[in-house]
Amino acid sequence: MIRWIKVAVFLICLAPFVFLLWNFFGPHPFDMSGWGLGLGANPVEAMEHWFGDWTLRFLLITLSITPVRKLLRMPSLIKFRRMFGLFAFFYGCAHFATYLWLDKFFNLHEILVDVAKRKYITVGFAGFVLLIPLAITSTAGWIRRLGGKRWQAVHRLIYFASIAGVIHYLWLVKADIRKPLEYGVVLAVLLGYRLVMWWLASLKKRGVAAHASAVLSKGA
Repeated sequence: MIRWIKVAVFLICLAPFVFLLWNFFGPHPFDMSGWGLGLGANPVEAMEHWFGDWTLRFLLITLSITPVRKLLRMPSLIKFRRMFGLFAFFYGCAHFATYLWLDKFFNLHEILVDVAKRKYITVGFAGFVLLIPLAITSTAGWIRRLGGKRWQAVHRLIYFASIAGVIHYLWLVKADIRKPLEYGVVLAVLLGYRLVMWWLASLKKRGVAAHASAVLSKGA
């Protein structure tokens, strides 16, 4: 059952990419402005924004797996986290490739100038680079090679990549900052949950250590 659910989820995750290709290259493009994809007079920019939006969405979905599965007591959700994370990287690659190819035509000098001078591109590029080790080490083989603790430490880079993505979007927009702020609020909630859980776990460890110390003192 899980296998077929994974296939269905995979196709749903791929749908935004297919919709964009159909709207861009299809013989009868349909209006997707209500979905945030109005190609308009600058289709390349619209594609960049579309892929960037879905990169952030999948990053947030990936981060939401842990709190949702714990709060709803649905441990099986963990089986989908890797897929969502890899789709975040996939859409990040599509976002970056659109910029390199259709926007800058692989003009290395112009790209380097952009990265150095435009802060939103600098932070966006940094966020994309942070996703690369996450994608590379997403397999079970890498978990065995790195060990559980080191693997978890590497994959905490998703926090910084997500923060960079929100900042990239916030600095990119000129006037209407509602959407990047919405992403920022969701990210703050997801990171806040983790901070609270870490704090509670820390208090619990201190309590256990204090209790053990008291028992040993009495025994002595």
